[in-house]
Amino acid sequence: MRFDLPMGSDPHSVRRRVEAMEHLLERSATIPGTNYRIGLDQIVGLVPVVGDLIAAAMGSYIVWEARNLGLPKWKLWQMMGRIGFDTAVGAVPFIGDAFDVIYRSNTKNLKTIKRHLDKHHPETRTIEQ
Repeated sequence: MRFDLPMGSDPHSVRRRVEAMEHLLERSATIPGTNYRIGLDQIVGLVPVVGDLIAAAMGSYIVWEARNLGLPKWKLWQMMGRIGFDTAVGAVPFIGDAFDVIYRSNTKNLKTIKRHLDKHHPETRTIEQ
């Protein structure tokens, strides 16, 4: 994966940065012997409580970018709720680690941003592979 991320504040640049952050947090590595993808969120989440707080801070970057794009406040609250839920359950030893592998709050938040961009900035649309 290349990391030539644009630094602009235009919707296309923001979309690329948010997609890269979601990829890093949710799908950047493969579990050996399987085809299942995990990311930094699941790996850092193995450290009790502190790891989940770090993952929440990184996930909050996606919400911050969404705020800069002009998403409505109720969508921002929904996105923060997903991160809060992920952090709260993820902080529970053992159960939280399994939950982190299944529940992908950052992917859900990326989908919310993509729907907003596709509706309000259709020129940023990309063909999914």
